[in-house]
Amino acid sequence: MEDAYAKSVAEVLEAFGVDRTKGLTDTQVEQHARLYGKNVLPQEESTPFWKLVLKQFDDLLVKILIAAAVISFLLARMNGETGLSAFLEPSVIFMILAANAAVGVITETNAEKALEELRAYQADIATVLRNGCFSILPATELVPGDIVEVGVGCKVPADMRMVEMLSHQLRVDQAILTGESCSVAKELESTSAMNAVYQDKTNILFSGTVVVAGRARAVVIGVGSNTAMGSIRDAMLRTEDEATPLKKKLDEFGTFLAKVIAGICILVWVVNIGHFRDPSHGGFVRGAIHYFKVAVALAVAAIPEGLPAVVTTCLALGTKRMARLNAIVRSLPSVETLGCTTVICSDKTGTLTTNMMSVSKVCVVRSVHQRPMTDEYSISGTTFAPEGFIYDAGGLQLEFPPQSPSLLHLAMCSALCNESTLQFNPDKKCYEKIGESTEVALRVLVEKVGLPGFDSMPSALNMLTKHERASYCNRYWENQFRKISILEFSPDRKMMSVLCSRKQQEIMFSKGAPESIMARCTHILCNDDGSSVPLTMDIRNELEARFQSFAGKDTLRCLALALKRMPPGQQSISYADEANLTFIGLVGMLDPPREEVRDAIHSCMSAGIRVIVVTGDNKSTAESLCRQIGAFEHLDDFAGYSYTASEFEGLPPLERTNALQRMVLFSRVEPSHKKMLVEALQTHNEVVAMTGDGVNDAPALKKADIGIAMGSGTAVAKSASDMVLADDNFATIVAAVAEGRAIYNNTKQFIRYMISSNIGEVVCIFVAAVLGMPDTLIPVQLLWVNLVTDGLPATAIGFNKPDGNIMTVKPRKVNEAVVSGWLFFRYLVIGGFVWWFVYSENGPGLPYSELVNFDSCSARQTSYPCSIFEDRHPSTVSMTVLVVVEMFNALNNLSENQSLLVIHPWSNLWLVGSIILTMLLHVAVLYIEPLAALFSVSPLSWAEWKIVLYLSFPVILIDEVLKLFSRSPRGRRFPLRLWRRDILPKESRDN
Repeated sequence: MEDAYAKSVAEVLEAFGVDRTKGLTDTQVEQHARLYGKNVLPQEESTPFWKLVLKQFDDLLVKILIAAAVISFLLARMNGETGLSAFLEPSVIFMILAANAAVGVITETNAEKALEELRAYQADIATVLRNGCFSILPATELVPGDIVEVGVGCKVPADMRMVEMLSHQLRVDQAILTGESCSVAKELESTSAMNAVYQDKTNILFSGTVVVAGRARAVVIGVGSNTAMGSIRDAMLRTEDEATPLKKKLDEFGTFLAKVIAGICILVWVVNIGHFRDPSHGGFVRGAIHYFKVAVALAVAAIPEGLPAVVTTCLALGTKRMARLNAIVRSLPSVETLGCTTVICSDKTGTLTTNMMSVSKVCVVRSVHQRPMTDEYSISGTTFAPEGFIYDAGGLQLEFPPQSPSLLHLAMCSALCNESTLQFNPDKKCYEKIGESTEVALRVLVEKVGLPGFDSMPSALNMLTKHERASYCNRYWENQFRKISILEFSPDRKMMSVLCSRKQQEIMFSKGAPESIMARCTHILCNDDGSSVPLTMDIRNELEARFQSFAGKDTLRCLALALKRMPPGQQSISYADEANLTFIGLVGMLDPPREEVRDAIHSCMSAGIRVIVVTGDNKSTAESLCRQIGAFEHLDDFAGYSYTASEFEGLPPLERTNALQRMVLFSRVEPSHKKMLVEALQTHNEVVAMTGDGVNDAPALKKADIGIAMGSGTAVAKSASDMVLADDNFATIVAAVAEGRAIYNNTKQFIRYMISSNIGEVVCIFVAAVLGMPDTLIPVQLLWVNLVTDGLPATAIGFNKPDGNIMTVKPRKVNEAVVSGWLFFRYLVIGGFVWWFVYSENGPGLPYSELVNFDSCSARQTSYPCSIFEDRHPSTVSMTVLVVVEMFNALNNLSENQSLLVIHPWSNLWLVGSIILTMLLHVAVLYIEPLAALFSVSPLSWAEWKIVLYLSFPVILIDEVLKLFSRSPRGRRFPLRLWRRDILPKESRDN
């Protein structure tokens, strides 16, 4: 029943054909069960494991690699190779791909847990009225029309419409659904609000929420998928995971690379058709197979096999560093996504605030004979911990607060007129509440005020254990006074009272809404001497002004406290007794902002990242918080920057677009609005990070480019997220963004390193094959260069230190290519350099004509033996020059544009270590016989090593020149500007 909130109780009961005094009959239960289904969230069919595995190989580069590995193995078998040499290349490729697939499967398996954990928020049992009798049934058996009774501590078993109040009030904690920081009072009257959100439906009890005060009966209006929880589940199912910006760019680059590889391989094979019949191959077919092997070698050379593994390793290193910052990463690719985040949509309650209601200000009457007549105190401490101090209006700390009569009686009233509990949880090592947040805030205030009569009291309290300290002062007052009678809070009175007795003296303490308490007060307690004097109009006006300041300007939640001396021996109180009260004081409380948030907001602004505060709370409360944390610091007028969900939905399309570009606060939202906001921002090419902790946040967390859950949040939110904040702190997100930017820069550097090296290999093989020269490098040598020399240094590049200005530059654009045209030009220059020097010094001093006709050597008369073309020495020199060049190239990649004179090699000792280890492995391959035979290489002399260094070192000089050119925007843009000028019409160019 969609509109039950707008209908009267009688209309809802009539719609389901149920009598509120008898409930449904067995026949009706059967009919409704068939019509509406069971009260369970349906089990979603999970993706089979084998499909998850196959999905990881659905990538163009991966498919080419698999094909190259299979073809390489088949050709080796056709040529008669057996043992390790036949299996080496394909097995190494398959091992890398298998490791990468394992990471992907684990990530996707985690994502499916969110839907399962949503079930934990369904109630197990319910007290149901059927056939005129109450019985306790499994919640899964509920059907629409059932009359259910709920009380304090009950988890609401289904969506229900209130039909009868069994206590003065009913309050429900629905934070998991709406994110509201306080419990919500429920009522019987229908709601007439247009476009009502969950917060407006004050007569509806939502499935999974918890009753914190009172008792009531309600009729079930929705079960299973037709509940608020069910709509969240459906939203999560409709949300498809988006590929991260890096994944999209790598896929685009992979497609481009695959086309280039395919073109080069076909070209090499086609241009050498004339060489298929050369005698050295032993026939046309064997010649075709030989050049097919060359094409396969080209594919192996061009594709950076280690790229998936190195990307995964670099991201894993980033997650380790982020874990030290209290950011626990659940999805590896999300690490990099943080680096290009442009908007952070932050939940207010618990992320920007502590989610622990605290008394921040107290107002008492000082004296009627002095101006100003009131005293104002501020209280430090923003959590439930009984730690904090009381300061006067001048900012001086009160050494002994209980010496102030008004503060002493304020503590008494707060401790006795209170139904909550404050306790220390040794497992979580924090103080926790049981009951209403506002009442717990008063408990904490009592502890901060302390006890009278002991000069050493503040230090003595600190000697207690945390368990004893939690409610020491509260217990003292509860032991001093005996509670006799209680008048519970009621919505019409907006107050509660408790009658207490101490030493044959009866006192009634009251607390409630300031307007209700002050209307019943005739006297005030003076803070100067503890005397009680009549409440004059002047004093009343000044108290009213203070109340308006607390509630308006400071947007504090206010309570007034009062007392009344009762006749000796009185054993009960009535509403009539709540008159002629003595006013004690006014307390203002709030869910305080975290201390670090203000600086974190400023860091975001400097980094070009916009922060949008998203909350279920009302607009004025949220705007006050935004002022405190600096989100509105640059604004005098909030119009156009602060919107409620209903205001935003009512905007015309053009105004909505403008609002998205300026929005700072989005208040009074429900789950669907959060997801709508994320989608709207993404359509404007924003990269969105969304924070949340409740069940209500799960769809938006899943839809966002990076979902960030709170460590103290629900299991559903954590499972739907990419990252979890162990400390629930917004400042941790900002630190994680800086880490994400550094990771992306390092990722780009090692991709640049691997691609530039691979281009050198490709040029070597391609030019040799096209010109008909002998093979420069055989496939197994290429594999060695790609895996060992690329893998270790490329991984070590992931340890490069971040640039000093990393959080003062704007986020990179989502469509920025990993390999830009300029970088690709630099790769070609370096790759061409590699081929030029590797190949030019490689031959045995033969004339060029002999070199390109090497395959017909056996059919001609020559002045040299044909066996020299099978000598391993030339390819050993080629391979070693290539390895050493790549080591120098790794040093080039300490920074994209900064010189080695600015960022020294020892700034990354991991890279230096990996270069040393790589060279030791290469030397082992050259000089240890079994390995030398496996890789078809031979030892080099010292003179040859000097030549290798002489040919390799210029790569440093070339890249330094290119970096210098790259650091000059004018030089870098010069060709582009020429091109743009040429394509403009003449008139435009003249302008």
